[in-house]
Amino acid sequence: MLKIGLSACFFYPDPERVVFGLKSLSYFENDMVSYVAQAGVLPVLIPDLTMARLTPLLDQLDGLILQGGTDVCPESYGEPYLNRDKWAGDKYRDQYELSLVDFFYTKQKPILGICRGFQLLNVYFGGTLHQDIQTELTTPLEHRNAATYDRIHHSVTLIASGWLSALYGQDSLEVNSVHHQAIKTLGKDLQVDAVSEADGIVEAFIHSNHPNQFVAGVQWHPEFSPSLQGVVDTPEPIIRSFRDAVKR
Repeated sequence: MLKIGLSACFFYPDPERVVFGLKSLSYFENDMVSYVAQAGVLPVLIPDLTMARLTPLLDQLDGLILQGGTDVCPESYGEPYLNRDKWAGDKYRDQYELSLVDFFYTKQKPILGICRGFQLLNVYFGGTLHQDIQTELTTPLEHRNAATYDRIHHSVTLIASGWLSALYGQDSLEVNSVHHQAIKTLGKDLQVDAVSEADGIVEAFIHSNHPNQFVAGVQWHPEFSPSLQGVVDTPEPIIRSFRDAVKR
């Protein structure tokens, strides 16, 4: 049985929340669990503990997937806030996940970042982010809409001879889009693997420094693909590629 660690999303104490209002909650999203929990794979939610307590638990895991969620905090990549009230991010979760990435990367275990996880990986390798696409960039695309959420979609161009190009055997994909932040500067040793067809925003990368270690990320949510079944390309090759890397 392969044991895949999923970084936790957090709800912090909120007296207005009726259930567990004054408690912190760690959770994963059900579509993600369904996506990862294929035959022979056990998804494991990684608890919010000190690294001293976590280390013996992480040693039992075979790979790491970073979930989507709230923004990455600008302080985590050394830039001033564009708008602290609207886009403060979650510095606490950043530090929790950066520690996880450091552990799995050092141990040369496979890592897959999805949406926020993709951005967090970029930050880990020294990259920076645009804090709001509509404010900082000119684009004809709507990359995020709270009302339609995972039903927005657009085309991405795959880099020839890249990771995704080899997986899918084609030069473009139709993907969902649920993000308002984007890569500004690419992290060290990351190779762009896909870009948004209409505006060139980086949509996927793969790490190139350790050829025997799988570290990759996608800006879209492959686990949300059932919402647009028949419209977006199948997400199976991505999780299969990660799973194969874990088996190796």
